[in-house]
Amino acid sequence: MSSITTVIHGEGLGKRYRRGLQVDGGLRHALEDFVRSPLASLRRKKEEMFWALKDVSLEVREGEVLGLIGRNGAGKTTLLKILSRITRPTEGWAEIHGRVGSLLEVGTGFHPELTGRENTFLSGAILGMSKREIFDKFDEIVAFAELEKFIDTPVKHYSSGMYVRLAFAVAAHLEPEILLVDEVLAVGDINFQKKCLGKMGDVARAGRTVVLVSHQLNQIRRLCHRVMWIDGGQVRQDGNMHAVVSAYESGMAQVDNNGTAQKHSSGIKGRFLGWEIVDPPGEEPNVLSTLGPFTMKFVVDIQQTISRGAHGLAVYNHDNQLVWAWDTKDVQMEPGRHELFHSFPTFPVRPGPYSLFVSLYDDAELVDDFNCVPDLIVATEVYQYPMDSWKSILNLPCRFAIDKRPVGDRQG
Repeated sequence: MSSITTVIHGEGLGKRYRRGLQVDGGLRHALEDFVRSPLASLRRKKEEMFWALKDVSLEVREGEVLGLIGRNGAGKTTLLKILSRITRPTEGWAEIHGRVGSLLEVGTGFHPELTGRENTFLSGAILGMSKREIFDKFDEIVAFAELEKFIDTPVKHYSSGMYVRLAFAVAAHLEPEILLVDEVLAVGDINFQKKCLGKMGDVARAGRTVVLVSHQLNQIRRLCHRVMWIDGGQVRQDGNMHAVVSAYESGMAQVDNNGTAQKHSSGIKGRFLGWEIVDPPGEEPNVLSTLGPFTMKFVVDIQQTISRGAHGLAVYNHDNQLVWAWDTKDVQMEPGRHELFHSFPTFPVRPGPYSLFVSLYDDAELVDDFNCVPDLIVATEVYQYPMDSWKSILNLPCRFAIDKRPVGDRQG
């Protein structure tokens, strides 16, 4: 790859962290510990360290949009922190050619005591921009963030949604040559996410380089030219977006939320194979983007006849709270593959990830149960109070009206 067009180059990057908190009792304590149990002492010291990132090499061209995908804890954020110079690698090296804007956490780089206006100018100065350059972009930034009434309020009083709106607007509008973004779009509401995606598309079309971490594969598909799948701190696959995302989805379909092979309870009489949203169809079969009617399909392979079956479905939120559950009895199925359809008039819950759990019994004997992968992602329009402290479980549209009655109709 030509060094002229390569703006990010890393070789053998690794980051090692100490697990847990170790209290230093001094030399005497260490010697006593070693004398009592030398093997245990050495073993504890060895187990205290772990590699969050190991032997990762990458090159990113000017104008390229690279997506980083992988499970939580895979090392994606660690890699971005190394590239943005927030943390130093334990081994390896990385070099970046160009002005970098990073958005790794909500409000990264903001001073809580300063106002939104002051933080905007501070962020621009850190990026090396002149006061005139920042001033020329200021109104556009405030309008994009929709914070005209709060721009002179200290950001410590902002909600997380307000924080991320301003942080993203600053990072995207102050024209860094390289933009590093880590999953921040999950904080904003659906309308702001759409604005952010559009703006990031504009940034990419302007020839600037973007490295994006996201668990929402529809965002990855929409924005990225190339995708890197990081698994266990190492690069598992790097290449064409469609090929890598398809491989990742296939791999995740084989594991449960703990990263182990997906287990079913029995599988002798039958076995659940998978699920998807079939109506309305969408780019992501596990993403619900409408508050209107929709249908989910569960596929089950029956090995022995089910004559007195019972089938159940339960939905849990990310706090493992039961949101909804239902079952039907007197289910009959012959051997073969069957498709079970669940149709809903609406699912008015707060946007976010939801776990699905399905089960099948025959005459009170468990045939199979299945913690469905991937999760159901609700990405509907938000009909809630904008402050995070008032976010609720339900997400319901509401019509409001004031009836001004004539004076003569009022009762004294």
